[in-house]
Amino acid sequence: MSEAPRTRVAVIFGGVSSEHDVSCLTAGGVTRAIDEDRFEVVGVGITPSGRWVQVTTDEMKALDIVDGRLPRLGEDRPEAFVLRAGGEGGGTIATREGDRLVNERAFDVAFTLLHGPFGEDGTVQGLFEMLGVRYVGSGVPASANSMDKDMMKRQLAGASLPIADWVTITSLQWAQNREDCERRAGELTFPVYVKPARGGSSVGISRVDDPSGLAAAIEEAHRWDPKVIVENGVLGAREVELAVLGTNGGRPRVSIAGEIVMHTDDAFYDYEAKYTPDDATVTLAIPADVDPATLARLQEVAAATFEAMECEGLARVDTFVTADGQVWVNELNTMPGFTRTSMYPSLWAASGIGYADLIAELIQLALDRPLGLR
Repeated sequence: MSEAPRTRVAVIFGGVSSEHDVSCLTAGGVTRAIDEDRFEVVGVGITPSGRWVQVTTDEMKALDIVDGRLPRLGEDRPEAFVLRAGGEGGGTIATREGDRLVNERAFDVAFTLLHGPFGEDGTVQGLFEMLGVRYVGSGVPASANSMDKDMMKRQLAGASLPIADWVTITSLQWAQNREDCERRAGELTFPVYVKPARGGSSVGISRVDDPSGLAAAIEEAHRWDPKVIVENGVLGAREVELAVLGTNGGRPRVSIAGEIVMHTDDAFYDYEAKYTPDDATVTLAIPADVDPATLARLQEVAAATFEAMECEGLARVDTFVTADGQVWVNELNTMPGFTRTSMYPSLWAASGIGYADLIAELIQLALDRPLGLR
């Protein structure tokens, strides 16, 4: 009896955002762990300048932290293009050589591991919708609105989910009436956090303890995004995260909870703490030490957040838990870090789904999902 053909998975990574290196790290982790008896990896990289290129499986497996440095795609590769394929739901990647396309490789489903703008924000998802390509994860509106912290908060507020107060400041508003922007932000309860609205991995985020620090923090956040939010800090809260898996029908599944434990009072979970962690600064506690009632509340809030944002496939829901057991939604990430030690797969591993099985389940969810409007 002949063996069933392997599913061809286009692993798409890199990108033009500030999280390019993190995406490369994620792609390396997924490619090393994927079940090669079931899946054939087709490597599709996007360089920091935005050029699409083909990357071999061995090159992808080598993407890892070396001497404390995150991996990065070089620009010294011929440009490639993703094209519509003849089969339903698949695509083709081909490299340009002069006026010809060579090294064509077909794939059945795309696994987009892009973090940040121009990847996690609905842009690539829209491309795949136009090409009729199946892909892992949320669709265009869920990806776009979850990436934009202002829009996410508006949508969650409309669903009566608990979120901290915030104000939004665009670069135009800042240029036209800085005094009014500082006044609005100054009415929040300090400390506040100033964030690029559409950033990720804590890039450009500042904690501000009093109004005198607002201007510098807003300027820093505007370096990364013309739209910035300033939000109340939830004082004395624990940072607790949950992983969510879609089901293509019915309620999503939610993992056990994990906690980010910072070991200094003035620290927060910034870029360095996430990707080059120091055990003296931060540890990830899985499972989180929460009582059964609080865990049930956390899981309910995480599922409701996933549904309110109309997510599909996967998401990580980040929450704050106060001393009296109140749960607040911090944010939702539709393409969380996905290395073996990242919080999302670690939570599922502790909940009974191993890394390779989690990858396989996400791919199957994408293959089972209908094309077009849904």
